[in-house]
Amino acid sequence: MKISLSRENLLSVLHTVVGVVEKRQTMPILGNVLFQVSQNTLTVTASDLEIETRASTELESSESDFSVTLPAIKLNSIVRAVPDGLTVVMDFNEMRCDLSAGRSKFKLSTLPADDFPIIDLTQIELSFSLQQHQLKQLIHNTAFAMASQDVRFYLNGMLFDISHQTLRVVATDGHRLSTCTTELATEGLTATQAILPRKGVLELQKLIGDDESLISFALAKNYLTVQFEDTVFTCKLVDGRFPDFKRVIPQTNDQLVQIDRTLLKSLLQRSAILSNDKFKGIRLALAPNLLSVHAQNSDQDESHEDMAIDYQGAEIEIGFNVNYIIDVLNSMNDDCVTLSMKDANSSCLIDSLGDACTCQHVIMPMRL
Repeated sequence: MKISLSRENLLSVLHTVVGVVEKRQTMPILGNVLFQVSQNTLTVTASDLEIETRASTELESSESDFSVTLPAIKLNSIVRAVPDGLTVVMDFNEMRCDLSAGRSKFKLSTLPADDFPIIDLTQIELSFSLQQHQLKQLIHNTAFAMASQDVRFYLNGMLFDISHQTLRVVATDGHRLSTCTTELATEGLTATQAILPRKGVLELQKLIGDDESLISFALAKNYLTVQFEDTVFTCKLVDGRFPDFKRVIPQTNDQLVQIDRTLLKSLLQRSAILSNDKFKGIRLALAPNLLSVHAQNSDQDESHEDMAIDYQGAEIEIGFNVNYIIDVLNSMNDDCVTLSMKDANSSCLIDSLGDACTCQHVIMPMRL
């Protein structure tokens, strides 16, 4: 059984799926990728039992239809090291693969395709479509707020909240919350919530482009599937109940601060240099037409900077983790940012309007 294809096409599909493969796994088969050859098309699948990614490409030639698995990391490293423009020929015979490209030749061991775990994608309960750039904006504007290793496992991911004709994504680590909403073309969708785990969000983010091509979403009882033109991404959902994010978003913040986003970001980055290494706390002091930012660390180093702003409200002095605000500013494209506050003990709300979505960011105050 022999196939041949361009080095670029093989590298493209391997690059798409190899991020799913864990370097350390309890089952040897999970260190491999599944090769399925059918009607002169190669489909490569990677899985870690939680996430499955499939990518397809056209072959230059194939002798027959077959399935086999190959070591993912080794194969990817070999193809990356092969010079551009070459044709890769793979000859499979008796649990071995002879790979040649130009004058380079390699021998790789294989494992049976029957041992490779495949997720059942037939139990679809809800489906809809949206443009790639919409999904890219939704995730880009919220993913930074996900928890990383929180014992509340349902926070180590992103909520997809679907209702009627709206898709809202939400991420929070308990200290901040980001949510973005976009309108869907599909009407009458059943109200549904699904939590995609952190690794699934990061892998999905790698697959999304900036174009307006449609991608298909499908929700099963335990899985979310996203289908691109030549790629299918499937991820097992987190079995848990996400906190009521609507209660976290403040409704009575009446002290509004309008600031140039780029200037504020630069000011905060300077202040962060001398903030506490662990907590990154800074103090914001608001007065009519003036913002003062103060930072201090355990070595008693200090920074202080004033900035003229458009503000006519009450005087407020409040502490924040500076990185939380910078993360929000990095996700925005607005020239001017509006911070809504109430008092020194209440959370700050930042609204932003993207090309394809509306976002809200909530940052809890710190005691300094």
